[in-house]
Amino acid sequence: MSGLLAPTVTAKVAVRLADYTDAADAARVVALLDSYARDPMGGGQGLTDNVRARLVPGLAAHPGAFSLLAFAGEEAVGLANCITGFSTFAARPLVNIHDMAVLPGQRGRGVGRALMLAVEAEAKTRGACKITLEVLSGNAPAKGLYAALGYGDYALDPQSGTALFWEKKL
Repeated sequence: MSGLLAPTVTAKVAVRLADYTDAADAARVVALLDSYARDPMGGGQGLTDNVRARLVPGLAAHPGAFSLLAFAGEEAVGLANCITGFSTFAARPLVNIHDMAVLPGQRGRGVGRALMLAVEAEAKTRGACKITLEVLSGNAPAKGLYAALGYGDYALDPQSGTALFWEKKL
């Protein structure tokens, strides 16, 4: 973690970097990601015990990984897990938002927006040239938020089409 991100407050939502060495923050990261995993947009199944045990140590050991926690009062209500990568075309870092999670009862209250603004602030602190993310085509609320904040399809040349995110599980 860079530790340079000042806490961000939007409306009644405060966002700060998670401290992977703090047991309370570690538990928050796991609980929020588990909530997201249980949601249909996260696959509909909670995290396994094995993943729950390895998640925070793995993030802490991964160079460039950072997590942001959003709070409504004292309650952690949102999470952004990010990985700093490298853009070869720009020869600068980039930040990928790997997970964006907001507790179901907190959606529509500005938590996602506050997290996205905090990710952008941290990306700028890290000297990133861009932020990338993936979103399911059927997740209209998330797509609406991302578009409102300036995100869109990636294309080098419109004639070549837009980038697609593919995977091969190992």
